[in-house]
Amino acid sequence: MRPSTSGRTCCPSEGSRVGVFPRPLFVLSGAAGVTCCLCILPERFARDSSICDMFFTWRFVSTLRVTDVLNDSYAWPLLVYMGASCVYPLASSCAHTFSSMSRNARHICYFLDYGAVNFFSLGSAIAYSAYVFPDALVNTVFHEYYVALAVLNTSISTGLSCYSRFLEVQKPRLCKMLRVLAFAYPYTWDSLPIFSRLFLFPGESAQNEATLYHQKHMAMTLLASFLYSAHLPERLAPGRFDYIGHSHQLFHVCVILATHMQMEAILLDKTLRKEWLLAHSRPLLFSQIAGAILLCLIFSLSNIVYFSAALYRIPEPELHKKET
Repeated sequence: MRPSTSGRTCCPSEGSRVGVFPRPLFVLSGAAGVTCCLCILPERFARDSSICDMFFTWRFVSTLRVTDVLNDSYAWPLLVYMGASCVYPLASSCAHTFSSMSRNARHICYFLDYGAVNFFSLGSAIAYSAYVFPDALVNTVFHEYYVALAVLNTSISTGLSCYSRFLEVQKPRLCKMLRVLAFAYPYTWDSLPIFSRLFLFPGESAQNEATLYHQKHMAMTLLASFLYSAHLPERLAPGRFDYIGHSHQLFHVCVILATHMQMEAILLDKTLRKEWLLAHSRPLLFSQIAGAILLCLIFSLSNIVYFSAALYRIPEPELHKKET
């Protein structure tokens, strides 16, 4: 960190660090205040956003440049998915960067983060519906309502994950359980076509090089979930992984790798199954895709606005009681 003109670092001393936020389990040193937050902003974005989000943005723009967007309706679900994959790493990076500015800012930043993750969940469902469904389930009732229920899941998941933050101090275990459930449920729903394809209805057209990437995606997602829930490795050596190598950092690394594997699998399925899908599957209409995205945004933003307003309805004495 570059020193200020007074010879001191721009970050406040350990004694002046913000102490009202609940720390993750087994992490002993704390969050910085707003001054340090703004000082590390360029560094934080360079590490968290540029490396991950810029990569997915590059993939998205590269695909966009070689696609006839107006006429190639077969590519629309892919573009929605790739666009969503650019949004959630950026939202997560912003949430982690600005979360130490104030108590309410912390919660609102993560509300937006949860909304972005659920938007990505919907993007995955749209791409899965278009390219990944096994032969035996194409054009079934499950296939017809798959995206519609994925939209509903985004609303439930965003609401549940936002609500869990109100339990963060008083009931941390229940908070963690609800948050894991909030993201595990839509992921499980989105992945049902993958599970069915790998274990129940393989189908001739679904047996291709994408299968290995789907398996790697599932493995990385399970590893990310395990690290997030188990608090490893900091559980084994509290205080030694406060800044580098703690479970939340490893969780983000695994999630980004899982997204990369998922993207490769979807791209392969889109290419290798194109002839079969165009002959046997009904493509998603523009109105269906746009309607799903619009409803997702309305539901998620409504949840975020509601829970953000609820933060300011908590009486000040009760607020201090919860944070001490």
